[in-house]
Amino acid sequence: MTPGALRTEVCRDGEDFGRLAAEWTALYRCCSSATPFQSHSWLHSWWLSYGRPGALRVVLVRREDGGLVAAAPLMRARGPLPVLTQLGGSITDFTDVLLDDGCPEAAPALARGIARAARGAVVDLREVRPGAASERVLAHWPGPRRTLPDSLCLELPAVPMEGLLARIPSGKAQRVRAKLRKLDALGIDARVVPGEEVPAALDRLLRLHRLQWQGRGVTTEHTSERFAQHLVRAVRPMVERGDAMVTEFRLAGDVVAADLTLMSPRLAGGYLYGADPELRARKVDVAAMLLRHGAREAGAGGRAALSMLRGSEPYKHHWRPEPVRNRRLLLAGAGTAPLLWARAGAAGARRWAVRRAREDTRAGRALARAGKHVRRGG
Repeated sequence: MTPGALRTEVCRDGEDFGRLAAEWTALYRCCSSATPFQSHSWLHSWWLSYGRPGALRVVLVRREDGGLVAAAPLMRARGPLPVLTQLGGSITDFTDVLLDDGCPEAAPALARGIARAARGAVVDLREVRPGAASERVLAHWPGPRRTLPDSLCLELPAVPMEGLLARIPSGKAQRVRAKLRKLDALGIDARVVPGEEVPAALDRLLRLHRLQWQGRGVTTEHTSERFAQHLVRAVRPMVERGDAMVTEFRLAGDVVAADLTLMSPRLAGGYLYGADPELRARKVDVAAMLLRHGAREAGAGGRAALSMLRGSEPYKHHWRPEPVRNRRLLLAGAGTAPLLWARAGAAGARRWAVRRAREDTRAGRALARAGKHVRRGG
């Protein structure tokens, strides 16, 4: 197939985007690097909850027979400067485009289509996972470009629990085994929820999530009605297609914890969970409970990685995960290069400020510990 045999178009209407479901899903299955965050169910539901009228810019590449071989789910971002960014927003851990692995001409065609759709705007692609299809678009981009670091993710191999315990010191591994034996002795059982029960299960999960974080720093968006509506719309079809799994953990017949894991052929990622605070009172290691179940399910599907998704919280490091850094791709035309450099500079300044604040916090904690040591006469 020659490049001229492909044509591009831009979808600007939300209802038209909704009607793309079947062919989008077929393309999604042909893109080996895709994650569940690129499924039509996730993206279209996100648009219904978070999209703005007139902002949609979904770039599509088709063969002469109309078959879809590439797609970039984009929108005009808010703000004074013209910017195209990807659908998904802050609740999406990995963003990407879709490319049919069997059509090498799709990547350059999509790059040209995005450049035309941008029309003087900077294209800002956030949270791009290493090996993503967007990297092939970057390689064919006709104008200025810049690659910046983005969020840190942590990953474990998708192996049974004993394989994960082998990664940590033997003493700590023995303590985890003791906690898992206690978990089994309590009689907590895990049940994967079928598609028709997903809406009710998600309602219970969100209730437990709010209860778990009560009085602490919960992510505000996770308590919003639009987020709840997005999850209910998106996750049921994802469960029915094998792109997500909702698990409930029961004790004496009551749901005491629930977990939402998103799954692709390459990885599984624990997205959101909720647990009754009573489990902490019973000394239940909820993280170990979820990890054991997730590792079992991820490995059974032949996946290579069990992702802890974005964030570097201390409890994740107990398992000695591998750090995987997302990237941010900035693309521009020749006439918008100054906007690209300005945006890249602002992003660099924000990273420096965050890094400096963390260093100051660590220094303050070290001084506090030193002062306590002196007061004790040590």
